[in-house]
Amino acid sequence: MAYTEFHFFSNALGKATAVNVIVPEMNDDERLAAAEGKLKFQTLYLYHGHSDDGSIWCRRTSIERYADGYRLAVVMPDVAKSWYTNMAHGDRYFDFVADELPRVMRAYFPLSAAREDNFVAGLSMGGYGAFKTALTYPERYAGAMSLSGCLGFGLGDDGKFFEGRPAFREVFGDKMHGTENDLGELLRRDKEKGAVMPKMIHCCGTEDFLLEDNRRFRDYAASLGFDIGYYEEPGTHEWGFWDRNIRVGLKFFELKGKPVTL
Repeated sequence: MAYTEFHFFSNALGKATAVNVIVPEMNDDERLAAAEGKLKFQTLYLYHGHSDDGSIWCRRTSIERYADGYRLAVVMPDVAKSWYTNMAHGDRYFDFVADELPRVMRAYFPLSAAREDNFVAGLSMGGYGAFKTALTYPERYAGAMSLSGCLGFGLGDDGKFFEGRPAFREVFGDKMHGTENDLGELLRRDKEKGAVMPKMIHCCGTEDFLLEDNRRFRDYAASLGFDIGYYEEPGTHEWGFWDRNIRVGLKFFELKGKPVTL
């Protein structure tokens, strides 16, 4: 696998940013085909958690080795503590990851734009971000996975949500329920539109502090008739759990295991 820390100026953020990118190695014929736009790779957009950055998946897991088995490109952005959100008092990180980032990556790397070749996953804050991205734009992704995700956002009352969390108001403003940041609201909108949903799955450790959040999201999605996979296994909020279970996600996505020839 080829690895790069790619720096570019983001128009959405109004500043330079860095993205960690893994792309499968290519032989001479494949490089020529990629240069001519005739060969593209399936792509996983992989989101980090609240206390991490875009390099963390490569430093704490074997994602490069796992992706190599599928000839899968992996794009790992850095979004600080934005919650993958157009912040009420801050930068437009959702526009960055959901709109600008895929366009920029496809301009510089041989990545497929086809829905069936694009996937999004993340852990904790990134699990929320991954599901938010997939539920906002279900037409863009074939699959999405949340690992130990903060999926209860918007499913409770706003008073309890903001209580003791002043930093959340900097990100989400004064309202969560019923907004574009509320995963429950996004599920309701997709149901009303009759959207064709990506394959979705989430998991959580039985000793994780976010276990009830995941169960609540599971039950709410099921009440609306969505078939979103969910499983639990022993574990806490830690990298051993995420390293094991990102492999489950890659199998769940039913990846082609080869580049896409156009």
